[in-house]
Amino acid sequence: MRLAKQAAGRIRVVHVPKTIDNDLPLPPDVDTFGFQTARHYGVEIVKNLMVDARTTSRWYFAVTMGRKAGHLALGIGKAASATLTVIPEEFGERPVRLQRVLDLVIGTMIKRLSAGRSDGVVVLAEGLIEILDPRDLGGLDHVERDEHGHLRLADVDIGDVLRREVTKGMKALGLATSIVAKNVGYELRCADPIPFDMEYTRDLGYCAAQFLLDGGTAAMVSIQNGRFTPIPFKQMVDPVSGRAKVRMVDITAQSYQIARQYMIRLSDKDLKDPVALARYAALAGLSPEAFQSRFQYVGSNVMGTQSKGGAP
Repeated sequence: MRLAKQAAGRIRVVHVPKTIDNDLPLPPDVDTFGFQTARHYGVEIVKNLMVDARTTSRWYFAVTMGRKAGHLALGIGKAASATLTVIPEEFGERPVRLQRVLDLVIGTMIKRLSAGRSDGVVVLAEGLIEILDPRDLGGLDHVERDEHGHLRLADVDIGDVLRREVTKGMKALGLATSIVAKNVGYELRCADPIPFDMEYTRDLGYCAAQFLLDGGTAAMVSIQNGRFTPIPFKQMVDPVSGRAKVRMVDITAQSYQIARQYMIRLSDKDLKDPVALARYAALAGLSPEAFQSRFQYVGSNVMGTQSKGGAP
């Protein structure tokens, strides 16, 4: 965009929507290229971790890329049927206290354990680190930032932080658990494209070249309803920050609500069921009242939807 502005028509500029984060401000049903490839290979990795988790009775915390938005984490977790997926968008208040995330995960592990399973895979969006209260992480002043002022997320191991703190939290409840933190990152960015992205990028490249040959400039290439539709750069920029808008996961969308139904999470319904509540409380060594008091806020789901918890 800045190049096009500086060139003032002397150079025609066109851009293609590339990022595995899938967070560019395109229409809801239009992906960025690379996203589906990254999701495909991420799903294979998580599926393998689920098998290993089950055979070794351990938990994996798989951290995926996604600086601001949780598209990749949710896409992988939903397709692989991970036990739980946690993305930044599900938290309304900012910053988020670390204990809230810990209780969310611990609640899932207790519910899973009540069904006779001491294993599972939690998929975490790396962008969680940016919404957590720095005071709970010992401050982040020591972490370098890039030229855009963003935290270098590779320098903050959110998976290991949660592994360590969840292990301590479970031990405090008298529950022993084995957790392995796994970063699922660069191997997704450098994977060979799947057929979808092969075809998609041919279309994008052809349309980009044709756009330039036709005299167009200062636009993003998009294909909507099977037709090339240029999106002017100025429409994609936040007028306040001057940066590209970020497309977040729409947590009010049915696709997200469906994803929640397949996760194992403590719900309001669980905490209001005397039998289930007594079972969870006994596992945690707490009275039903104490358990309900601690985990009540974890059970409040988005848009009032109750999670049934059906993941394998």
